[in-house]
Amino acid sequence: MRLDKITRAAVDALEDIRARDVQVYDVKKRTAYFDRVIVATGDSNRQCRALASHVQEAVKGAGGKIFGVEGEKTGEWLLVDIGDTVIHIMQPAIRAYYNLEELWAPPPKPVKEAKEAKEAKPAKKKPAAKKSANPAAPRARTKRAAAARSGD
Repeated sequence: MRLDKITRAAVDALEDIRARDVQVYDVKKRTAYFDRVIVATGDSNRQCRALASHVQEAVKGAGGKIFGVEGEKTGEWLLVDIGDTVIHIMQPAIRAYYNLEELWAPPPKPVKEAKEAKEAKPAKKKPAAKKSANPAAPRARTKRAAAARSGD
């Protein structure tokens, strides 16, 4: 995926302050509100705030506009809206709890094993036992049961 100048500046700013596990998701087909989601992890409130501040400066320096910032007071989960891209900066526990990757990541591609299972032929079934023409007639289940009935 090619990133435009402003989104690239935001990712570079996150990497400058050592954000961990930076993920960029293309969500054009999932929502009409924005084109990309960036999710990054900061180790503390202070680092998360510093990451958000550095991203804002980098985006402005690249000619972008900041439409909004949320979560600056607590510093646990900060959201920076730069128009076509929304940036989530989270602490590890918050990121694990909300699991935004599950929401925004593309669905997994089918595995070959599932394809092979569909192509495999089903096992042959044993033919069902034929019913007696006379439903009142007793049926012998085994030779021993038949011998016991006849008195042998």
